Amino acid sequence: MPPRKKHKNDIGALGGKAPSCSPPSDSIEEKSRLVSPRTRSRSQNVDATGADDEAQANATDPKRRNTRRKYGGAGTTSADAAVDVATGAQPSGLPAKPRGSVPKSCTADSDTIMEAVVKVFCVHTEPNYSLPWQRKRQYSSSSSGFLLPGRRILTNAHCVDHYTQVKVKRRGSDVKHVASVLSVGTECDIALLTVEDDKFWEGVEPVVFGQLPQLQDAVTVVGYPIGGDTMSVTSGVVSRIEVTAYMHGSSELLGIQIDAAINSGNSGGPAFNDLGECVGIAFQSLKHEDAENIGYIIPTPVIEHFLTDYARHGRYTGFPCLGVEWQKLENPDLRAALKMQPDQKGVLIRRVEPTSAVSEVLQQNDVLMSFDGVSISNDGTVPFRSGERISFSYLVSNKYTDEEAELVVLHEGSQRTVRVSLRAPVRLVPFHTRGLPPSYFIVAGLVFTTVTVPYLRSEWWF
Repeated sequence: MPPRKKHKNDIGALGGKAPSCSPPSDSIEEKSRLVSPRTRSRSQNVDATGADDEAQANATDPKRRNTRRKYGGAGTTSADAAVDVATGAQPSGLPAKPRGSVPKSCTADSDTIMEAVVKVFCVHTEPNYSLPWQRKRQYSSSSSGFLLPGRRILTNAHCVDHYTQVKVKRRGSDVKHVASVLSVGTECDIALLTVEDDKFWEGVEPVVFGQLPQLQDAVTVVGYPIGGDTMSVTSGVVSRIEVTAYMHGSSELLGIQIDAAINSGNSGGPAFNDLGECVGIAFQSLKHEDAENIGYIIPTPVIEHFLTDYARHGRYTGFPCLGVEWQKLENPDLRAALKMQPDQKGVLIRRVEPTSAVSEVLQQNDVLMSFDGVSISNDGTVPFRSGERISFSYLVSNKYTDEEAELVVLHEGSQRTVRVSLRAPVRLVPFHTRGLPPSYFIVAGLVFTTVTVPYLRSEWWF
């Protein structure tokens, strides 16, 4: 099992150990890791594809294979960079999305559905954090994506990380079309692309989204994983739905666990239900000596949040978080020490980030009792669906930046209600650089650069 994480309602990875797609530190000793395998070659040819050298090494070396978790889909984590970490229905208080009639484009026409799945080719050039004025040798990768209305293409953010050129190819075509990256959501591991060439869009039927699946619902993952050049289809069922660690974005958002195979190259590919509706995007898988056939897909609520955010602002602004660390209040002695009544429930605030949105209204040792009218239990969960509960951080990440939320807080035995304006996390040491090169300043022969997690992971001593 992966190391136990701290409890905190920040959507970022708990404990700050979830790296981005830059090379991981060899000093981080985790028995299992989530990584994002991708099909790639080290050629400098922008059209080069090929098998992932590291994925092949992991397949032939049991020791490496059994001590690593892999990004479930092809993406753009560097070959020598395996990225660490572990990652519905509407919760109570949120309107349920009704199941309407099945759109015409979502009938069981498998050929029509598969025509909307494309292969993504990307050339990456990662920054050299030790020599910030330089870049590392470029490499290429291949992954999957699918078409949306409005001449848009969805894929994973790690598939186009540090990109210099992106091309896409439709099923059955021998022509690669140059694509432009419109927006990258690092935390949710989603990227939005478009193609200007009108010929690319001729005769296409875009994908239609479905609602959050139920447990044991059948899903079919379509993409271009390692092992061949043509489209691959794998099937499975929904095993679990909960707040999951997104390893590329170092965040925690709603995720769906499935038992369908998700291999290097699958990243960015859609997962369909029996109605032909897309219910998620393949993005990572779990490789562990005690686990088999564990893959993860990004559910439609997270996808729709990303698309709505882009439509509102013309760019990706992120997922909000409270910016606090918390702990459960299941110990009756601790509850008594905090002057809680028997009918009162909540979680204990252990630390408040000084840059967080709630730094002026929450203090250490406060008890957070509810968020936006939804009561929080002593174990930090809220009602989700019939017979299910989920971490209350889902309520926070389900909001949009600059929206307000109402908190009920117990402070020294006195209950009060406060309102806060939510915003994306602002970290003193950022988990990722959002695809930008590192900034630096040279004076008197000394090089000064910004401290980031990718920079720390690039050094041998970290």
